[in-house]
Amino acid sequence: MIELNNLSVVFGEVDNRVLAVDQVSLHVEAGESFGLVGESGSGKSTILRAVAGLVNSAGGTISIEGKPLGQQRDKSFYAKVQMVFQDPFGSLHPKHTIDRILTEPLVVHGIEDREAKVRAVLEQVQLGPSFRFRYPHQLSGGQRQRIAIARALILRPRIILLDEPTSALDVSIQAEILNLLDDIRTEMGVTYLLVSHDLGVVAHMCNRFAVMRQGKLVEVAESANLGTGALAHPYSRQLLLASKGYDRAVIDTFADL
Repeated sequence: MIELNNLSVVFGEVDNRVLAVDQVSLHVEAGESFGLVGESGSGKSTILRAVAGLVNSAGGTISIEGKPLGQQRDKSFYAKVQMVFQDPFGSLHPKHTIDRILTEPLVVHGIEDREAKVRAVLEQVQLGPSFRFRYPHQLSGGQRQRIAIARALILRPRIILLDEPTSALDVSIQAEILNLLDDIRTEMGVTYLLVSHDLGVVAHMCNRFAVMRQGKLVEVAESANLGTGALAHPYSRQLLLASKGYDRAVIDTFADL
């Protein structure tokens, strides 16, 4: 469903040039949930933005269902690929009602029967029709993220890009959103490309994952390996140990890889 072949992304020019993604190759099967993990600045969110067409690639190719993408994305691409951002408050227009936020993609794509589709997608994310005419500031963080997910779902996409979808939420709400996303994938058969710094989220949500470091892909592994610790690269093993909480004795054993 998704294939990256030697993808590179560069920010800045000449002396300020930063190679944010460095020749990354990976593939995601149809219906799979694939994770990207790594420390801040490792390039994982930049990969999502490159797939979505929000940043231009400097080299390599991105293919969806076997078809290479150009730098520009057309409407048919966004009917197939949608993105859910990390901060739901920042990704929803503060002066638009939920009804308008959810109706806008339907208007852009010329889809009719809009009221019924808005009601249906609100039910799908476990919010009732009473939310239609509220504004984002009138919702909780978890409710706003459900609306962001609903906006991504309303076009019935084949692929959803998830950029840290629960990291801005309270711990008590995170599990609800993750379970909702799991249910949606089961129901709709969509493909997820998920960015997270939380290996627990990746273990719960993903079949496979890739470890990123300084723009490079370190390794691709099965999520089951997170439970056993059977990871090939030393950096991946250090990342797994660090995810279990601060332990000075463990941290002191880390090598400068």
